[in-house]
Amino acid sequence: MDNKKIEEGLIIPVYKPLFWSSFDVVKTIRFFMKKKYRLKKIKVGHAGTLDPLATGLLLICTGKKTKEIEKLQALKKTYYTTFYFGATTPSFDLETDIDQVYGIEHINNDHILQTIDMFKGELVQEPPIYSAIKQKGNKLYDLARKGVKITDIKKRKINVFEFCILKNNFPEIDFKITCSKGTYIRTIANDFGKNLNTGAFVKHLERFSIGDYNINKSISINEFKCSN
Repeated sequence: MDNKKIEEGLIIPVYKPLFWSSFDVVKTIRFFMKKKYRLKKIKVGHAGTLDPLATGLLLICTGKKTKEIEKLQALKKTYYTTFYFGATTPSFDLETDIDQVYGIEHINNDHILQTIDMFKGELVQEPPIYSAIKQKGNKLYDLARKGVKITDIKKRKINVFEFCILKNNFPEIDFKITCSKGTYIRTIANDFGKNLNTGAFVKHLERFSIGDYNINKSISINEFKCSN
């Protein structure tokens, strides 16, 4: 690969590892590309943030391809996720500790299937307080981690195209969810629990695909380092 192709831009499907932020991946890709191709400067960005506790496909764009980030972000995304029922956390995942425990004895399979149907199609969703959305110039998760009370989070329209059970080992259930840009799977889990008169949070989250890109053709961080 020559410098001209680097400057023209690349779209690199990367598998984001657990505990890495999306920006950690961007910094790593930028560092190794600059080192390999002796570049003083190169544009690198990502199309669609993944939480540190989420793994899976992250599209890294370089050079002129960074102009396509908005278009890539608008593509449908598919996630594999595990919801844990009977408890909640402030972050709606395992970044924070369980703060409330609920009964689950009243829930049966029919209740689960009926609730799934409620979360298909066009929805209005309130993003979690532990998110990268900015309020008055501050990212919400920064405020939340400092214990600042957050109110008036703007709701957004989303679309859930597919929502199905992969494995039911209640109180844990594995789901496949295909959705639009801006959808928070953690919020779906929390709202799902509320609709069942219990609690729920995301125990595992992996992004499988963005449009026609999927993790089967992605490259790991270590593979990228070795190739560069």
